[in-house]
Amino acid sequence: MIEPNSQTKTSKKLDPQTYARLKAEASAPYRGLRRFFYLAVAGSGFIGAFIFLTKILAGRDIETALSNLAVQVAVIAVAAFLWRWEQRQEEKDKKNQKS
Repeated sequence: MIEPNSQTKTSKKLDPQTYARLKAEASAPYRGLRRFFYLAVAGSGFIGAFIFLTKILAGRDIETALSNLAVQVAVIAVAAFLWRWEQRQEEKDKKNQKS
């Protein structure tokens, strides 16, 4: 049986900023990565909506362009909803940590 060596353990304490950052990451893993994806999806939706809106304004293939525009607007709405939900969760976590 191997016994832990107390000499290999670091005796340094984490500074409060590092500890708070690690604790926040542990409570909500990959929050920054999720926000990046929300922005990327919303950006893609904006580009698609712009393209389909210009098709509608040009009068080309209006039936399919309208349905595709609706899909792009829905993508933007879902990304915005998820972004706001993530912000509310973060505010809630910060409020709980202060209490």
